[in-house]
Amino acid sequence: MKIYRIKYLFLSLLLAFAVISCNNDDEAMMDDDLMMDDDMMSMNPDFSGTYAQVDFMGRPGINTVLGADGDAKDAHNISVPTNQGTSFQAAYQARLEALHDAYAIALGLTAEDVDYQPNILGDILNGPSNDGFTNNPVTAEVLTTVLATDVLEVAPNAPTTYFNGGTGAPNYEGAIGFTGRTLQDDVIDVSLILLFGGGDGVRFNGEGGLPQLVTDGVSLTADNITTTFPYIGSPE
Repeated sequence: MKIYRIKYLFLSLLLAFAVISCNNDDEAMMDDDLMMDDDMMSMNPDFSGTYAQVDFMGRPGINTVLGADGDAKDAHNISVPTNQGTSFQAAYQARLEALHDAYAIALGLTAEDVDYQPNILGDILNGPSNDGFTNNPVTAEVLTTVLATDVLEVAPNAPTTYFNGGTGAPNYEGAIGFTGRTLQDDVIDVSLILLFGGGDGVRFNGEGGLPQLVTDGVSLTADNITTTFPYIGSPE
């Protein structure tokens, strides 16, 4: 009987020692974790190392459409704005005119019939005229000079918009553009209109045997925009 009591007492002591040991380890681990967290909180971020710019997108879609190939697109993405105009304007213009030529061939027309036409940014970029935009043509060179520098302008004294056509075609009275960008701006459609819309903004609108090039067919709806981060609703 004494033997059993001694045996049980010994087992009880072992169990108690094990429990105490575990508690001490847990507390030590918790202390270590707290110390580690305190150290992490007090550490300054380390930004040392070598970084490489891989993308540049002030105006989405421009480099995608006007970059001649993958290498050209990559080169534009890693360039800085001060170099983009001189480095890419000529290539962008050649690409813009080549796209119009390609559509002319596909439609069985001459290049002159489907050549680039000055677009609706005339008054905005060159100052107002007396009869809409016809006296202030935004040539292919002017347009690609603007678009090659892939930044968003800011106009503190004007409404923020990528483009607002005002009264619309044909005179676009009150139109403003390139004063910034809001979530509601359909940047891709605006870009397509500038590239292919001509003087009234609707040249390649799918009518008269011409292709639909002034819209991607994807519109923004009210429930796409929210008032909390990330400000874009769920895909539809």
